[in-house]
Amino acid sequence: MRVADRFRDYELLDCSNGERLERWGDIILIRPDPQIIWNTEKKDSRWKTAHARYIRSKQGGGKWEVYRNLPDRWNIKYDDLSFNVRTMGFKHTGVFPEQAVNWDFAGDIIRSSDKELSVLNLFGYTGCATLACLNAGARVCHVDASKGMVQWARDNARESGLQDKPVRWLVDDCIKFVNREIRRGNKYHGIIMDPPSYGRGPSGEVWRLEENIYSFVELCAGLLHDDARFFILNSYTAGLSPSVMKYIISSVIVPRMGGTVTCDEIGLPVTASGLVLPCGSTAIWQKD
Repeated sequence: MRVADRFRDYELLDCSNGERLERWGDIILIRPDPQIIWNTEKKDSRWKTAHARYIRSKQGGGKWEVYRNLPDRWNIKYDDLSFNVRTMGFKHTGVFPEQAVNWDFAGDIIRSSDKELSVLNLFGYTGCATLACLNAGARVCHVDASKGMVQWARDNARESGLQDKPVRWLVDDCIKFVNREIRRGNKYHGIIMDPPSYGRGPSGEVWRLEENIYSFVELCAGLLHDDARFFILNSYTAGLSPSVMKYIISSVIVPRMGGTVTCDEIGLPVTASGLVLPCGSTAIWQKD
């Protein structure tokens, strides 16, 4: 497992009985997590003094219960990057801190290159991976179907002092965008893909991960430059294991591009126990 253990403004304090106790800067939140099936003792006193807790509804969805003064949004940092955080519907905050291991991976490849690399970030969300690549010196195309998420990503770039870096911010359905890029003959040295399990595009296009991911990886492979350096595929869907994603990338990309494929779970260290909470899976193709 690759562990995101360098995030100073985020800390997974404890986890028990289906919930996480987390520190986001100075704000303490409690959020549900279905993977936490153990019921260990909650020794950290901050379980009782959190700023807010997300409560799931039996009818679906849920809401935040606020116990202490909670700002509409606040800022956390990761190295030179700054991200705006806020409590959103369906328990999210705008940052997936375990993804820092993938930001670091992409940034290291970009910095080690002897030329400027172009990176495509699909399902780019609030732009954390985009900012990491810009900060490392790449040109980035950021695509997400949500206008609000793309604006949030732009705000994060401004907070990080990266607003003048070479980036395209696009509100678009990712599949339609990739098809157009192929017709235009555009190519990328790196592709980052963090698709949702289920989603809808701007015009109501339906995305189901297990049904669409293989064909979409095939499609995106057509955007890889002859001198491409990496392809990152991430998933939070329990049924899509690291080995399944490795098999997909190995079948689609390696026969044409060579290189190697690695896969693993990614996770966060838990302060209270010293253990690691698994938070998703990643498969990575890298040029030899």
